[in-house]
Amino acid sequence: MSVRYSKSEALLERARKVIPLGSQTFSKSVTQYPHGISPYFATHGKGSRLWDVDGNEYVDFVNALCAVTLGYGDPDVTAAVAGQLGNGTIYSLSHELETIVAEQIVAMVPSAEMVRFGKNGSDATAGAIRVARAHTGREHVLACGYHGWQDWYIGSTSRDKGVPAATKALVHRFPYNEIDALEAAIRDRSGEVAAIIMEPMNIESPKPGYLQAVREIATREGIVLVFDETITGFRFANGGAQELFGVTPDLTTLGKGIANGFPLSAVCGRRELMMEMEEVFFSFTMGGETLSLAAAHATLAKLEREPVVATMRRRGGRITEGLKERLARHKSEFFGSVAGDPTWSFFILRDAPTATAWELKTLLQQEMFSRGILMIGTHNMSYAHSDADVDGVLAAYDEVLPILRDAAKNNALTQHLQCKPIVPLFKVR
Repeated sequence: MSVRYSKSEALLERARKVIPLGSQTFSKSVTQYPHGISPYFATHGKGSRLWDVDGNEYVDFVNALCAVTLGYGDPDVTAAVAGQLGNGTIYSLSHELETIVAEQIVAMVPSAEMVRFGKNGSDATAGAIRVARAHTGREHVLACGYHGWQDWYIGSTSRDKGVPAATKALVHRFPYNEIDALEAAIRDRSGEVAAIIMEPMNIESPKPGYLQAVREIATREGIVLVFDETITGFRFANGGAQELFGVTPDLTTLGKGIANGFPLSAVCGRRELMMEMEEVFFSFTMGGETLSLAAAHATLAKLEREPVVATMRRRGGRITEGLKERLARHKSEFFGSVAGDPTWSFFILRDAPTATAWELKTLLQQEMFSRGILMIGTHNMSYAHSDADVDGVLAAYDEVLPILRDAAKNNALTQHLQCKPIVPLFKVR
């Protein structure tokens, strides 16, 4: 048992007796955090910091998988939730906050004319696909990126256990930034495609004209274009990636940072399509839960009032440029590179002469965790990250990159790595 993480590991052992994997989320489990060198349980977070059950403090660059945009315990969000709590959380009737937050989204997101709420991003993407199928009378879906756990999508991945074959047959993946591949996928199912659903950007930036071409193809073919902005919404810009790139989809799915970590998601889009939801069944007992809506109201107001995205972009840009410079200086570009948006950037690791990408990722996490940096290969920025936090992660890279280089070039992995390497959950980007 690790001394640094002894309480985490003991609690994990206890949890696995009653919870599969010991966690409610794959990406918070041993599938993502290597056993022996990782924390598993947090006690609290504040601002850009998180503390584990062993008392270790971290600057957090995971931020609850991009769900926390403003920072942990944001005072405006906390005050809004506390103020609502005394009046109740869910009622036998709808609450005005449902309309207020929907109006905020309509004002901020270019595609949004009407809004319906869910609790997870998977709710929203499943709802958008059901609307697209209802509206077009078609069944097939073309998908690019990650779109949640439900059958309609996850059946297209290697994590398809338990998904009926008939469901799998209706979803077809296409590669990002390859417009000819999208055209070919549509030709193969001419007149049968209900929706194109895609993350407008994740690791790779869109080529000039790519998203515009996707928009034109969808319009030409009568296909509903869905942008899954579960992560990019309220992160890339107040109006999401569609605002940043100037391309408006028919439907948009939102989640993650919409309520700074409170459970809320949304489907929004053109009125003609959204009106399908008066008959399409998309309904939740907790869909109008008021604590999350109060959190969203405060979060969206702060996004409009303060330079949240600009600050995340500036500080995240310091990390991406600083890491690029350090990869060059430490002669580490043969195994590592940087990609993504400054607010959600990726440290890309590649197979090297004497270590695989997954071995290097495990070693990276080991060394960063031990230096008080919580990260899983990405830099998920929050408004709470300070310039000192950025200085700290860059200083850590100065120490860690030579270790990774030694493992990657000199067959020194076993000398440095203190646990078994992790294996990929499944590849979606």
